[in-house]
Amino acid sequence: METVTKLFKNNIRQYGMIIALVVIMLLFEVLTNGLLLKPINITNLILQNSYILVLAIGMVLVIITGHIDLSVGSIAAFVGAVAAIMMVDWQLPAWLAVIASLLVGALIGAWQGFWIAYVRIPAFIVTLAGMLLFRGLTMIVLEGQSISPFPGGFQKISSGFLPDVQFSGLGLVSIIVGIVLTIWYIINELRERASQRKYGFEVVSQGLFLLKLIVVAAVTNLFTFVLASYAGIPNILVLLFVLIVVYSFVMNRTVMGRHVYALGGNEKAAGLSGVKTKKVTFWVFVNMGTLAAVSGLIFAARLNAATPRAGTNFELDAIAACFIGGASASGGIGTVFGAIIGGLVMGVLNNGMSLIGLGIDWQQGIKGLVLLLAVAFDIYNKNKRAA
Repeated sequence: METVTKLFKNNIRQYGMIIALVVIMLLFEVLTNGLLLKPINITNLILQNSYILVLAIGMVLVIITGHIDLSVGSIAAFVGAVAAIMMVDWQLPAWLAVIASLLVGALIGAWQGFWIAYVRIPAFIVTLAGMLLFRGLTMIVLEGQSISPFPGGFQKISSGFLPDVQFSGLGLVSIIVGIVLTIWYIINELRERASQRKYGFEVVSQGLFLLKLIVVAAVTNLFTFVLASYAGIPNILVLLFVLIVVYSFVMNRTVMGRHVYALGGNEKAAGLSGVKTKKVTFWVFVNMGTLAAVSGLIFAARLNAATPRAGTNFELDAIAACFIGGASASGGIGTVFGAIIGGLVMGVLNNGMSLIGLGIDWQQGIKGLVLLLAVAFDIYNKNKRAA
């Protein structure tokens, strides 16, 4: 019991948000008479929130460094507009337009990163200017009108599914993917546990370790079973999974990730320790611009059009996802997994409230209250640890 208490205290924000997500899902499952967890709605949840989750992955790195980015929604809209012009008006191949769009996003990130890292203008001001600038450029490029439709291959980014083989109404590929992921996870956890023991680190008891493996395996296979019951695994889910794995690895296992955390924890101390703080800040914003471009492409593919109003409030949803998922407003704290959990909390709230017929006014108010409570919880824990 003492080990469980200690484990929970050390990971209170992460576990707290997972518990909150489960409670919210169960609450809306009851309130919607079982609609929330139906296979078709689970798939819609993934498709509806994919672009916000991509933004949250990049935003959490920005927040860990102690900055903020208010421009990502406008960048997403601008990149979507540029992609539409290249694919619809200029008839360029989709793959070439996608690569060019990602380069545009990276260049925008580099532009903002330069002012923040080397000119030392606060990120709030630079990205606020970027929000206005790229929203204006979107309207200029589109001339106030929508451009559509996109090529069918491009649309499949957001609306397509992995090829599957149906058997008794279930997608066999989805079931197999769930089993493979479970085996991969168990092997990784066993290796990690063996490594920790080898170097004398404290590990949880064998009983708790087995319970964790069973729970994760059950959730993974239940999730893929639900997807198999409808249309299988969405293409966008594969992209999200790759991004989560790659960015989690970078933040937890690489020098670059350690430098990002060090910069957010104490910039002066990080600089004295040999961290090239300006360079790290610059590349974090280049990365944010690139992921904003990915988000813009995903949204444009889902909407099958580039519109002047695309990306509105995307930055607020991404920032809220990071803070709800455990990132600290003062920097130095946050995880990619936490940002994803925070994004899912917001997504389930949006979806659940829409299913029970709550108006947009109530939805905005409730989401604002959830964000405030999450940040207040973070400050309370920080003060408690300091005391």
